[in-house]
Amino acid sequence: MQSDFSYSQPQWLQKIFTALNLRPEEGHRTLLLFTFYTFMSMGIMWLEVSSAALFLDKYGAKTLPLIYLFTALVGVSLGSVYSWLQRLLPLRQVIVLIALLMTLPIGLFRIGLGVEVWAAPTIFALRLWMEAITNLNELNLSVLANQLFNIREIKRTFPLISSGNLVADILSGFTLFALLTVLDVNNVVYLVLGIMLVATGVLFYISKTYEHAFPDSKRRTVELSNANFSARRLRKLIRRYVLLLLSFFVIAQMLLYLVEYQYFLQLEAQEFSIDAMAKFLGIFTGVLGLMELLTQLFTSSRLIERLGLFMTAGLLPALMAIFSCLCLVVSLPAVGGATGLFIGLILLKFIDEWLRYTIVASSRPVLFQPVPAQPRAKIQSLVGVAESIAIGIVGIGILLVMALANHINWMQGSSIFLFITLGLSLLWLGSIFLLRSQYLNLLVLTAERGLLSFSDASLRVLKQAIIEALDKPGPEADKRSLIELLTQIEPRSISEVLAPMLSELSPNLQQQSLETMLVYPDPTFTGYVDALIYPSQEPSILALALRYVWLTQQDGDVHQLKPYLKPSIDPAVRGTAASMMLRHGNPAERARATYLLQQMLTHQEERERVMGCRALGEAEYMQGLRLHVPNLLQDDSLRVRRSMLEAISATRLEEHYPSLLKALSYKSTREAAMKALSELGNDALPMLVKLANDPYKSETLRHQAWNVIGRIGTLQALNLLSSNLMTAWGGPRRWILRILLKLLDEQGLRRSTDIDSALDQLGRPGVETLLDQELQFIGQLYSCLEDCSEEKASGETCEWLRRALQDMKADAMQRILLLLRFLYPSSVIQAAELNLDGSAASRARGLEILDNTLNIPAKRAILTLFDRSNSNNETTLAALHPLVTYQPLEPQERLRQLMELRHFLSDWALACCFHVARTERWPLSGDHVMASLRHPVSFVREAALSYLDMASPSSLPRLLQLMEKDSDPLVADQVQKMLEKHVATQ
Repeated sequence: MQSDFSYSQPQWLQKIFTALNLRPEEGHRTLLLFTFYTFMSMGIMWLEVSSAALFLDKYGAKTLPLIYLFTALVGVSLGSVYSWLQRLLPLRQVIVLIALLMTLPIGLFRIGLGVEVWAAPTIFALRLWMEAITNLNELNLSVLANQLFNIREIKRTFPLISSGNLVADILSGFTLFALLTVLDVNNVVYLVLGIMLVATGVLFYISKTYEHAFPDSKRRTVELSNANFSARRLRKLIRRYVLLLLSFFVIAQMLLYLVEYQYFLQLEAQEFSIDAMAKFLGIFTGVLGLMELLTQLFTSSRLIERLGLFMTAGLLPALMAIFSCLCLVVSLPAVGGATGLFIGLILLKFIDEWLRYTIVASSRPVLFQPVPAQPRAKIQSLVGVAESIAIGIVGIGILLVMALANHINWMQGSSIFLFITLGLSLLWLGSIFLLRSQYLNLLVLTAERGLLSFSDASLRVLKQAIIEALDKPGPEADKRSLIELLTQIEPRSISEVLAPMLSELSPNLQQQSLETMLVYPDPTFTGYVDALIYPSQEPSILALALRYVWLTQQDGDVHQLKPYLKPSIDPAVRGTAASMMLRHGNPAERARATYLLQQMLTHQEERERVMGCRALGEAEYMQGLRLHVPNLLQDDSLRVRRSMLEAISATRLEEHYPSLLKALSYKSTREAAMKALSELGNDALPMLVKLANDPYKSETLRHQAWNVIGRIGTLQALNLLSSNLMTAWGGPRRWILRILLKLLDEQGLRRSTDIDSALDQLGRPGVETLLDQELQFIGQLYSCLEDCSEEKASGETCEWLRRALQDMKADAMQRILLLLRFLYPSSVIQAAELNLDGSAASRARGLEILDNTLNIPAKRAILTLFDRSNSNNETTLAALHPLVTYQPLEPQERLRQLMELRHFLSDWALACCFHVARTERWPLSGDHVMASLRHPVSFVREAALSYLDMASPSSLPRLLQLMEKDSDPLVADQVQKMLEKHVATQ
């Protein structure tokens, strides 16, 4: 969409936008739609009041059910025409043609009123046409709004646009009262024709100005693909949602006409003259319109944002149910000669129209937003047709009730209608409740773009499907993937699935299966594996089979292993046999196995040494072989070093645990070290936590330490992650959050409750506390951005600082999204996150998902943060006010306050603070400087030294002497140059 207004608006105009809860870029579109809707509604209002007075005088209120029946037929026809035209013409042309179709027949009606013989049928047709085009006008506006605005913009702008109907109520109501003093009712129709033609002209201008907002092609029916589960699920969900939408609008329409019938019935009973009735209707419409306008301009959009879309929409049916009960139970007093029932129905009609054309009208286009864009216009047309049918149902229902009331005198017709009104109001409330859940489900599914997670399927069904797929012929690569998936789903019982089919699998799949089964060996399935042990078997498979069999039996005959110890046997098999002999043999047999492994570990060939190291890992203890470990850790072969790391872990060789930590630092040995440390389990936790919390270690090493703790995954490890989450900040907090969330996502596959137990100590209050911390930190960043803006603090170093603050803000917002996944379904928050990074329409969808998901005190602040259209720092600070109180400060004062938060700042941001202070010559606290000279990151120490060189050159020499041997060569070189400079100036 094009930008409607320049952002350099006058102050008074910005205040108006703020008062109306509107953004500057939305102003032009909103004004045009408001103008169109006001003019069109004003014409329809004049037509409604005039036709009502003429109709009641000619036919009476009892004939209204016939109007409702014929209105249904005309409405269905016009709705079908709307849908049909979309197949013939582009949408931007359809909306203008529909406006002309609504307007031009009114000229013919005026001619008919002037001919006496045609006057009576013309009055009937005029009332019928008014009822039909009212719904068509609402449909046209709803389609227009959905094309011109995204889902978040509609929530702000549509209450203002739909207030055009309310302005029309006021203008048409009070002006009609004045016009009827000089014109008769018939001639008012001329004014109706003229003003509706003006509205059509405005609509034509909108279609030309915002031509880009409409699809160029004609609408075609687009079927969703059946190719995958997600498409089928989406189609099914759309059908369910559309049915609930239809029930929502059909019930709302039925209530509208049911209340209107009761209202007109009582109005007719008061025996007003035609002019008196028209004046009463005009005054009622004007007062109602004034009330609606005030509500719509200053309340509706804010109420929807505060209470939520569906809570707000439920206000009308709730109040209608309450007032229906009052009219049934309480005898209202007569006022000014009017009966109590008439007064009650005036109040019911007032409440119905007041909230229907404010809150409910504002909700209408938003409810269509979760539907994908292509079928949306078709569904809106379908709803329009359904609303017309609802009018017909009301007509038939009224005729049946009246006929029943005439034959059964146990209850008055008015009481029956009030009971029906009460029942429909409760049904409407129920439909709103059901619609709410489907709204969010559909919004999330369309936002995810069809991605499927494991949680979407039954694990039992998925497991059965995998087993069936493994039994059938198929590509080996597919079966390999299926085994990996099965390992994730059921790692402990995988032998139950794979063991019976081992003999039928290819050698590669046999090897993969045995490696998987060895994680949790089960004696029950030893027989299946034993069948794979024969001399001609591939060495890798034979070695794995031997290991599985000997690990699952305690009383095996060790003599059966001796044939595999010959030098001619493959090293993989020989090493496995030797390690099993170390486990099960007598002292002499163990000595033989030790000698054999010693020969392998010192062999010149790499494969012999690798297999020797692997054999050590399979043995229960190393005995005298531990003497070879230091040399093997320094071996030229990377494979040997990796195998040795795994052997250290498998044999719990504690004196070499530091080697495992050191191996984490190198990319080549990192994965092997992580695997080895995770196999140590709880024994590795103390040294890993110490490493992870050591700020003087590299970020990569600390990150990997947290990853290993997550891999260990025991209750103790998870408790450590949860407890450290409360004290960690910045990168470490983000790492821990991602690790815990990964474990949570895997919980459904592994059916582990340890993660739940660990997170119980954190709980919802703990997560909300962490969210508040992040928001408070962001508030401090925004305060600094506001006080150190380009107008107040210019220069390159200040720009560095502003960019660093923006980066920290982005990191904090990312952590907020991670934290929200602990409180709400992960797929929902992920769907929102995906959309928040997309186009304007996509971001609006992401915000809508969050708006309908979050129910925490910080909800409003979070939505404001992620709404990119809120580029104003003041708006964001106002939203964060409950957590952070902003007080304007001078840039140097704000910088000093920011330095108080140095433990929360990124390393680069802290360095930027010193660079700004140095170039701007702003004083900083000595404590901050001294602490930064001991900072683990070298460029922060370098920045602090540069600042001291400017701020306190006299105290610099003593500090420089202490830093001459800095661990970082660049800092040491800087210190040396500064010392030389100081000596030269003496």
